[in-house]
Amino acid sequence: MEIIQYLNNIFWGWLVAGLLLCTGIYLTCRLHFPQIRYFTRLFSNLKASLHSNENESGSISGFAALCSALGGQVGTGCFVGVATAIASGGPGAVFWMWMTALLGMPISFAEATLAQLFREKNPDGTYRGGPAYYMEKGMHSHVLSVLLSVSIMIGMGVFDFMVQTNSVSLAVTGVVDISPLFAGMVLLLFVGLVIFGGIKRLSKVASTIVPFVAMGYLVMAVYVVLTHFSLLPGMIETIFSSAFNFQSAAGGAAGYTMQEAFRYGVARGLFTNDAGKGTAPSMHATAIVPHPVNQGFAAMLGTFITTIIICSCTAFCILLSGQIGSGETGIALTQSAFESNLGPMGRWAIFLPMTLFGFTTLLADNYYGEVNLRHLVQSPKAVLVYRVICCGLVLVGAVAPVPVVWELVDFASAFMVFFNAIALWGLSKYVIYILKDYAGQSARGKTPCWQPDQDVTKLDLGKCSDEQEVTKPDFSH
Repeated sequence: MEIIQYLNNIFWGWLVAGLLLCTGIYLTCRLHFPQIRYFTRLFSNLKASLHSNENESGSISGFAALCSALGGQVGTGCFVGVATAIASGGPGAVFWMWMTALLGMPISFAEATLAQLFREKNPDGTYRGGPAYYMEKGMHSHVLSVLLSVSIMIGMGVFDFMVQTNSVSLAVTGVVDISPLFAGMVLLLFVGLVIFGGIKRLSKVASTIVPFVAMGYLVMAVYVVLTHFSLLPGMIETIFSSAFNFQSAAGGAAGYTMQEAFRYGVARGLFTNDAGKGTAPSMHATAIVPHPVNQGFAAMLGTFITTIIICSCTAFCILLSGQIGSGETGIALTQSAFESNLGPMGRWAIFLPMTLFGFTTLLADNYYGEVNLRHLVQSPKAVLVYRVICCGLVLVGAVAPVPVVWELVDFASAFMVFFNAIALWGLSKYVIYILKDYAGQSARGKTPCWQPDQDVTKLDLGKCSDEQEVTKPDFSH
């Protein structure tokens, strides 16, 4: 495990974290700041996607796909990831989580649109796709697609799967005196019922759970922040000053250096929104929407909601609680923070959203591994075996040591980001083309639409009939 920790310090010290941020800067510039230009449209697009093509046979609406992706993004990242980032990197880690989200929004946009362009249709009428598919079809790189698929299967389908189970079991045992293994057995029952039902059942479960639980959690967190309103200016100042603290001091919040804040802020920021890892695109590929850009907007909104909104609420509650120096980390720190702010009910207040979001993340992780397995092996039996293995991992993760599992997640995530970033740089021309097409149709007063299932590799990307519409940044949208 020491070698894994050593490599993680190299990867997330600057290497992979820097690559992720550079990719975000590159796409932000090439797409002319889509996270700003189209920010208000993200919300109108969400409303339109609520019932998009819901009557089509085998269809999954854009909203359902977003909820499924959010179910995998919110999960433990917003409760456990934020806590571990602050405990390991200090308050400054929150700033770098914000930067990861802002620069991650165009990455999420690119991933989702590419997933829509290079997806495959299943026999039941649903779609599957993701980085492995756009690497194979868009870049014609079988080797790269295999490397990414294996990384996701191991990173999300095994390591991250265990993290979610571990966090849920700890949340349960934090309020109820039962064995973690028993908590894992109960979780196993519910996970098995959904993962053997396929992507449509997963999307229905996520569409039901995610919106209501997220709203309830936000109301609770906002209450905590408002009751400590006088402390907010000092907290914000600490976040920014700690983010650029080059020298370690005697201890406390000032004892964290910029490198630690950067390393854990970016790594955990990525864990919360999945931007750049190549996982969420598999969910966005399933949506049937009028235009690929519609799902690109949904992906950007997902990144904004998870990190900028939900993670910030968690971070504020932890920092305002004064529990950062308690020695606790992970879900235990989050529960202690809310207990400090809300009394004994605080632990229960975290227990419910942690359990439900951890559950939806488990379902998403299973699907991410499954869709990449299907890219490698065209065998229904292999998928069945994989689902059985995942059920076994629920029990293993429930009793696994927390630090070990987190190190393994970071290690696998580094490779996922590296392989996916290569594809995002190489296929950015398709993303630019598709956004120009959308912008051009919108400028002419049309509802943007796109002919699905066409071979985009045969398009003349140098000639977009609407390319004059996006030649410079326009912040009026």
